[in-house]
Amino acid sequence: MSPSATSNHLANGTNGTNGQNPKLEFETYHNVINNDLTNTAKTRHNINPATTEPNPEVPVSTQEDVDKAVTAARGAFKPWSNTSLEERGKKLVAYADAIESYKDEFAKLLTAEQGKPLAQSYQEIGMATTWLRAFSTMTIPDETIQDTDERRIVLRYIPLGIVAGLIPWNFPILLAVGKIAPAIITANTLILKPSPFAPYCNLKLAELATHFFPPGVLQVLSGDEDLGPMFTTHPDIDKIAFTGSIATGKKVMAAAAPTLKRVTLELGGNDPAIICDDVDVEAIIPKLAILSFLCCSQICMMIKRLYIHENIYPRFLSAFTSHTASLKVGPGTDPDVFIGPVQNKMQFDKVRSMYQHISSEKWTPALGGNVPDANPEGKGYFFQPTIIDNPPDDSAIVTSEPFGPILPCLKWSNEDEVIRRANEGKWGLGASVWSSDIERAERMARRLEAGSVWVNSHFDVAPEVPFGGHKWSGVGMEWGVLGLKGYCNPQTLWLKKGV
Repeated sequence: MSPSATSNHLANGTNGTNGQNPKLEFETYHNVINNDLTNTAKTRHNINPATTEPNPEVPVSTQEDVDKAVTAARGAFKPWSNTSLEERGKKLVAYADAIESYKDEFAKLLTAEQGKPLAQSYQEIGMATTWLRAFSTMTIPDETIQDTDERRIVLRYIPLGIVAGLIPWNFPILLAVGKIAPAIITANTLILKPSPFAPYCNLKLAELATHFFPPGVLQVLSGDEDLGPMFTTHPDIDKIAFTGSIATGKKVMAAAAPTLKRVTLELGGNDPAIICDDVDVEAIIPKLAILSFLCCSQICMMIKRLYIHENIYPRFLSAFTSHTASLKVGPGTDPDVFIGPVQNKMQFDKVRSMYQHISSEKWTPALGGNVPDANPEGKGYFFQPTIIDNPPDDSAIVTSEPFGPILPCLKWSNEDEVIRRANEGKWGLGASVWSSDIERAERMARRLEAGSVWVNSHFDVAPEVPFGGHKWSGVGMEWGVLGLKGYCNPQTLWLKKGV
């Protein structure tokens, strides 16, 4: 690929705002800078995690590419911030319609790069379009702090400027849209940086966006592990919105400090779910299995620790392992598959290491436990779902986030004790309590230290509901009006009514 840019994409494509479907092909992949599709001198590719076969080539961006995108974003910011909320909302809705029109192509691409089953890819795309439409009508109203005969004091929120959205590999479409929508509706400009492990859907999202947003408003740069620091240290980027691991989140925060960038960090979780002894075991088992093994357990808010009351533990464990064993493992393109592969070789090695602990730490597997071959070439990054029977509280499977389909089941007997155990550690993303006694469940839920706490569910999310972590699981909140405020500077406006 040559480093030259194509002609302006809006000039060659159909303008999606006129009701016609814009043209989008899914064979070649480019950066989007100032609404131009650009290539780079160096390229790279990822692999399909189900087959280990190569996916197409993608750009490897340089500092020069970042500087060009930031310059374009800065130039676009002032005119974009002067557009009306109604106009920005209409563009988001038209963009959502266009994504929906390409849902088949996006679903196939998502499964090819991430590995999740096609049904889960369609679900992610459906959530993304829901998020765009919901944010299209979301507003931050001015807040009147004081209104007297002498003066009125108003708290208002104005856009920050240039936002860099750093996207993870587990939910690349939804989590990109989860930054696109709030940044756009609050009149910021946005540059996406996909994960090096999953750049394809993000590149196509931004290419499609050229049909709806002015040049410089929404851009994307693909790259390797060197690209992230170019964003976090850039002096003219105003905010970093990052989703990823705690370790990387700390690096992002440190790198952003010298230029005093605003940061929102949605980081890892080790979510506990507490099962009380009054539940209908047969009714909740299928739900808990989905909420533990969806997306091969590669979701920050999946259940990672399952605390089961000792009165029902044997019956629960038997039913839970039986149901989990029925979940089909395989390539996401195969019918009825629920658990696809782990997304990349790095994560495969980490999860495989956790499986090796089963014998070295003498854990008792109630299901699974087989360690796959260290070389998955030609086989895919697959694991059989594994359930560990009541391991010690200080074991690695309890104290860390595996991000793979291995789950500890733990006994509890005393409410104070299980709350203490659930709250242990630096994690604080999500938690849940399951009970037929709603008063009891709410009492317990209010004692849990997490950004999202559910009763009789887990991993419920909605665009209008703020989402983020406590402790080391995050800084700030995404989504909802509170999330929108994170893309703005608050400003107090003092209005004297007389001189």
